[in-house]
This record gives sequence, C-alpha cells and structure tokens, in this order.
Amino acid sequence: MPKKSDYGASNIQVLQGLEAVRKRPAMYIGSTDRSGLHHIFTEILDNSVDEAIAGYCTRIWVTLHKDGSLSVKDNGRGIPVEKHSQTKVSTLETVMTNLHAGGKFEEGAYKVSGGLHGVGMKCTNALSEWMITTVRRDGGVYQQEYRRGIPQAPVKKVGTLENKEESGTEHRFMPDDEIFTETDFEFKEIVRKCRQHAYLTAGLRISITDERVEEGKDLKIFDLYFEDGIKSYVLFMNIDEKFVNEVPFYVKKEHEGVIVETAIQYTNSMDENVKCYTNNIINPEGGTHLSGFRTALTGAINTYAQKSELLKGLTTTLNGDDVREGLTAVISVKVANPQFEGQTKIKLNNPEVKNAVAKVIRDELLVYFDEHPKEAKAIIDKAILSYKAKAAAKAARDAVIRKSALESTTLPGKLADCISNKPEDCELYIVEGDSAGGSAKQGRDRHTQAVLPLRGKIINTHKYRVDRVLGNNEFKDITTALGVGIGTTLDISKLRYHKVIIMSDADVDGLHITTLVLTLLYRFFKPLIDGGYIYVAQPPLHKVEIGKKKYYFLNDNEKDVFVKKAKTAGKNPVANRFKGLGEMNPEQLWETTMSPETRALKQVHIEDGEEAEKVFEMLMGAEVPPRRRFIQKYAKRANLDI
Repeated sequence: MPKKSDYGASNIQVLQGLEAVRKRPAMYIGSTDRSGLHHIFTEILDNSVDEAIAGYCTRIWVTLHKDGSLSVKDNGRGIPVEKHSQTKVSTLETVMTNLHAGGKFEEGAYKVSGGLHGVGMKCTNALSEWMITTVRRDGGVYQQEYRRGIPQAPVKKVGTLENKEESGTEHRFMPDDEIFTETDFEFKEIVRKCRQHAYLTAGLRISITDERVEEGKDLKIFDLYFEDGIKSYVLFMNIDEKFVNEVPFYVKKEHEGVIVETAIQYTNSMDENVKCYTNNIINPEGGTHLSGFRTALTGAINTYAQKSELLKGLTTTLNGDDVREGLTAVISVKVANPQFEGQTKIKLNNPEVKNAVAKVIRDELLVYFDEHPKEAKAIIDKAILSYKAKAAAKAARDAVIRKSALESTTLPGKLADCISNKPEDCELYIVEGDSAGGSAKQGRDRHTQAVLPLRGKIINTHKYRVDRVLGNNEFKDITTALGVGIGTTLDISKLRYHKVIIMSDADVDGLHITTLVLTLLYRFFKPLIDGGYIYVAQPPLHKVEIGKKKYYFLNDNEKDVFVKKAKTAGKNPVANRFKGLGEMNPEQLWETTMSPETRALKQVHIEDGEEAEKVFEMLMGAEVPPRRRFIQKYAKRANLDI
C-alpha cells in the first residue's frame, strides 16, 4: 500500500473565485477546440500523478464511458472531506469550487507538483456539463455532484469501506458542449498523454479502458507500466531508428533541492528530439532546464573530445547545433515551486534549475564517456560529421543568399507574380506541373494571386543533408519566391505572401507532391506553418452536369449522394472524373479551386509536434522497415487510383 502522511483540511489554503473560467475558458486551458478538450482531461490526470510523484499512489484507472463522459480514478490519499476552517463547507467542495484553493500553496502536503492543486481540476469542473467526484478515505466513501461547476448538494457519505486503509479519488465528468467545439475524446490521444506520465513515473501503472465500442465487441484496454521510466521512453522514441550509442545515458540525481533525471540516446537521424518536463508536466517551449541541459551537453562533449584528442583537423570546438544532431533526450526535473509561463505551463522559468541541470548533466556525462569510450567516440564522430556537413551547407547557403542579394529584383522565371505588394493581401499558389500552372496563371486574380509551377516531384528534403537540398532548383525557386531566407537568416516579417497554397491533383501522385512540399516547408520553413500561413487547396475530383448547370465534388461519396438524389428527382445527371488540374480550363480552375468565394482551403497546423516528427520520419525518412510496416498495416484501407 502507498505510504500515508498528514494531509487534511489544514493543508488546504483558499484564495478565490471560479466564474471567470466559464467566461474566459481559453485563458485557462489554451483553447476550446479538440486541444482544450483533452487539456481538461490532463488537468485531472495531473492531480492523480502528483499523488504518485509524492509516493502515495501506485495505480490510476482512466475510462472513456459510453455516454461520452470520462473518469479518472486513483489509489492516492483521497481529497480531504472534513469541514474547512475558512469556507465552513467540506474541504472537497472548497478545492472543487474555489479557483485558488489547493494543497500546494503550503508546504507539507506535496513536496513537488505539476501545478496549484485544484486550479486545473476546477477548470475541468467549471467547463463540464456535470461532474461527480467520489472520495475514499478514513473508512468512508464520500461524493459530491456539480453542474457547470456549481455543487448540487453538500458532500455526503454514500458508503463504508471494508478495508479502512483503502483510499483514493475518482472524478467523472461530461465536457460541456456550450464551451467546446467538439466533445468526443480520442482514445489515441488519451493513451499518448497517459503513456508520457507512465514513462516519467517509474513504477506507476495506468490502465485505460474505452467502453465506446459496438455491441458484442471487446473493450479497448491499454495497460501502461515502465520499470525503467524515462530510459524506456527514449528507447520508445527511437524505436524505428539506428542507434549511435547502444547504451543510453541515464542519470537521476538531486542538486540543491532540484531532482534532475535525464536519458540520452543518439541516432543516425539529422534531427533533434528533446522533451522537457517539470513535475511530469510537459513544457513544449523548454525553459531553464533545457538551457542548462544544452550548456552541459556541449561542454561535456568538447571537454572529453579535447582530452581524448578527437577534434584533430578542426579549427574550432563543436557548437550546440553540431552536438545535438541526431539527439534524442528526455529531461525531467522535480521542483518545489515551479514558475511557468501561463496556466498551460509551456515554459519553465526557475533560474536555479538551469545551474542544477547543468551541474548534474555535465558531471555525469563525463563519467559516462569515461566508462563507455566506444559510445563516446561514436557520438563525437557524429557531431564532427555534422560540423563538416554544416560547413558545406553554409557555403551552399551563402551562395544562395549572395545570389538572392545580387538579384534581389529577380524572382524565379517560372513565377507569375501578383500586382499587389501588400503581403497580407497576397497568395502564392505552388502548383503541380506546367500544364496546371498555365491554367492557374490564366484563371487567377492577377492583383493578389501569384503562381509558381513545379516540374514533377521535388527532392525529398527529409532524406538528404542541407547541402544536397540547397542545390535543388525547385527548392531554390520556392525559397526565392517566399523571400524569408533560410536557416539562421530566416525572417518571417519578409514573407511576400500571407497565404502559401499547395495545389496539386486530387489523386495519389498529387497527394505525394503535396507531401513532398509539406516536408520541405516543415523542415526548412516551420515558422510559416506555426504562423498559420500554409494551406492546401482542395480541387474537385468530380464534375456533374445537369443540363447547363455544373456541380463539383471533392470526393466519391459527395458525388454519389448528389447523383442518387438527382436521379430520384427525375433528372439526368452526367458525371465526369477529373484526371488532374491541367484538364480544367482557366475558368473552371478559378471557379472551383482559386476563387475566395467558392474554394475550399485546408490550413496546415501542427497539433502534436512529436507525432508529426514521427510521421515525417516514417513516411519520408531513409529507413525503409518502418514504412513497410505502415504499408502492410494500412494497405487494405488504401483508395487506389487505378
């Protein structure tokens, strides 16, 4: 059984309020879309995980119920239920309905935690149509129900425990469709969030059950338990990669009150993949722990490399970019009083954490290198290779930049630019093929729409080093047309078009070209994706004519439904399938795909950076086995254009 400690009403301190959450939900949970929906689950999960971090919880059960609600149950200490001295109501009601009441404002209840106990939990309560919290502790079972954050009755005792030592808390809630644009939880996303916590808290078992299955089918159940914690996490992140150091570096050590835990493994990839956590809460933008880690990594590698005379022939030491190519790492710190940017905890700001992480990582990495000289040499050799490749890439990049500077008024010859010079009004269509490019040039609005045709399939930019990519003519044309520069010179304020639209055929080859262009933009122009400037056009796949009227449809299903309806109305529809954009005349292309009045555009955004990186690596990377497994798994779902 988990150990016990003093945790009662005296540990809970009251600040104020709850109504503001419903008035400004995005201020507390980031957004009210799919991301915000899953965030209110995370807030509940985090509280159970905090109990595990503190040593009082070993099991968490997550259930997606058939009615659309979700529950999180743990075997922690259970939220106190006795009357609170300040509020004069049950402590459970206090922490569920007062925005800044929690057990983490005062020392004693929690040494470290992901946040202010109950702040996020009450956000979930306020943004749920209903919520029921059940507490098991002190030999009894207690319960309270809430509607949009408002208690429906005082906390009541609903049962007695046979095992007086049993304890824990269960929250079950129904997301409010008055708040959220969608209320269906995604099983895969729930599993992903739970998996992170299971990796970060070695010895914690999390079980996830999805009851939303068809009658007669088995429930979907995931059971997560990782004895090796973040070392297992790093191996999972690298599951389809070739290792540079077979034995991952791992350390867990406390320095000046900060617990530092890190696992590192290098792969043959050209990308860096580092995850930062504070008290098990992910910090997407890093923070002081990431700064300390990078300082220590660069310093330790250079110190060992110089001592072992591995930098012969180099005119300088290795820099941060060199030593981080192919790096996969998880940095997890436990901090008593974490300071974050915003309620969503995107970045850690505690200055003392930087020194603690730098000290622990530098010292322990040097020990690791001494004990694993073969792996140390392999890591340093990879960094040296990166240094040399970047030198070659810099020369090629400088040549491109110099050429652009010398020919600042010379845009690619294939580019049909627009008349307007206001970027906020301008659109760039990156179009597959000269034929489609010709139709687009004729059919466009010349005042605001520019067209850049591509000849065939561009280079797979995820597969090759920068110096190889920079020599590609199509890449040069796109770079010059965008006008923002590349690499360290990239300046998004110089973007010439605030809508960059990829337009390709609605078939397999067209989708492949779209993927290649997206890969290029993801790898070299990611700030444009983050800024919401990238779109994918949706050309129709079918044209249906009824007399002189023409109708266009994006997919087979839309077309079939329309044709069936038309026939039952006694009409004689004639359906034709487009083979490509080049088959449309300029008027058709304008009407269906380019006119702001009638077109459909999909905006590209990165919902999950880790998942996006995995997909690009699997689909576009150099390793064939992961791609083969994907094809074998999903081959039966493919719509083949034969």
